[in-house]
Amino acid sequence: MSETALMVLELAGIALLIAGLPLAFLYFKKGMGLFQKLNWTIVFLTFDLILFGAFTRLSDSGLGCPDWPGCYGTSNPFRAIEEIRAAEAAMPTGPVTVFKAWVEMIHRYLAMSVGFLIIIQVIAAFKQPNPRRSLAIRGSLFLLVLVCLQGAFGAWTVTLKLQPMIVSMHLILALVLFASMVWFAQRNDLHNLNDSKTISSLSGGLVLIAILALFGQIFLGAWVSTNYAVLACPDFPTCMGAWYPNMDWQNAFFLWRDLGEATSGGIIPMAALVTIHWTHRVGAIIASAVLLYVAVKAVRYPESKVQFWGKAIIALLALQIATGISNVVFQWPLVAALLHTGGAAAILFCLVRLSAWSNSYFLSGKSLQQGSV
Repeated sequence: MSETALMVLELAGIALLIAGLPLAFLYFKKGMGLFQKLNWTIVFLTFDLILFGAFTRLSDSGLGCPDWPGCYGTSNPFRAIEEIRAAEAAMPTGPVTVFKAWVEMIHRYLAMSVGFLIIIQVIAAFKQPNPRRSLAIRGSLFLLVLVCLQGAFGAWTVTLKLQPMIVSMHLILALVLFASMVWFAQRNDLHNLNDSKTISSLSGGLVLIAILALFGQIFLGAWVSTNYAVLACPDFPTCMGAWYPNMDWQNAFFLWRDLGEATSGGIIPMAALVTIHWTHRVGAIIASAVLLYVAVKAVRYPESKVQFWGKAIIALLALQIATGISNVVFQWPLVAALLHTGGAAAILFCLVRLSAWSNSYFLSGKSLQQGSV
C-alpha cells in the first residue's frame, strides 16, 4: 500500500472515530428516531466546525500544514514533527508551528467527520418510510453536494495560500451548509409531518429577507477578517477620526486577488482596508435594523414558542454589537472575535427555526403544530 493511500485511510479512521462519539451518545438518548438524532448531530457538529474554523483563521493556523489533506504527507503532526520543526526554525514567526499544525489538522478532522456523517445520512435517507423518504433523499443528497463543495474550498484555502475570496466563501458555504442542515432536520422532525394551521401572520418573505441580510453582513465580516482589516479603524464610533474617512473602493473590493495584493499588483493600501472595515460597520446598522424588526414581530406574536426565537435573536444581536465594538476597542481579542462568529451562526440558527412558523411553504413546509418547536 502506498504512503498516500495509508494516509487517506488513517485520516478516514480518525474522522470516523470523531463522528462516532456523538452518535454513540445519541443512540441511547430517548425521544427521537435514529434519523432525527443523526440530523441534529450533524447540526451540532457543523456549528462546532464553524467555531473551530474561526479559531483556525483567527490564530493564523490556516497554513499550519501547507499541504492537503494531510500534514507534510502524513495523517497527523506527530509524524511530521521534523518537517514542522524545520519550517519553524527557518521562519520563527511564519505560518508553520507545532501548535498551528495541530489546530489546522483538528479542523480538517472535524470537517471530514461531518462529511462522513452526511454520507451515512444519505444511506439512511433511502431507508426512511413514506412520506418522508422523498424529502430525506433529496435533502441529504443536496447536503452531500454542499459538503463536497465546502471540502473543495477548504483545500483551495490551503493551496491558494489564504486568498481572501476563497477563505470568505469557505465561511459562507459553511453557514449555508449549517442553515440547510437545520432546515432539513426541522423538516424531517416527526412533529413536522402533521398538517396544522399555518402561522400566516409571520411573513416567510420577511424571514427570508432577514436571512439574506444576515448573510450579506457575514460576508462583509469575513472580508474584514480575511483581509486583516479589523483594526483598520482603531477608533469607535468614528473611523480614523471621521464619519466618512478617506476611501479606496477599487482596491477594497477587488475580489480575486492574493492576500494583501492591490489591483496594481502591489501591496493593498491602508485606505482600502479602512473602506472594508467602514463598509462592515454600515452593513451592521442595516442588518441589525432588519433583524430587530423581524425579532420584534416574533416577540409580539401570542405563541410563546415564536416569542422565544424572537427574544433569542434580540439577545444575540446585542451580543453581536458588543463583541463587534470589543474587537475594535480592545484590539481584536480572540474570545470576542470567536463569539462574534458564533453569534452570527446562532442568529442564523434562530432565523431558520423561526421560519418554521412563517407562511412560506418553502421555508416551513407543513407548518408546525402549536407548541411543537
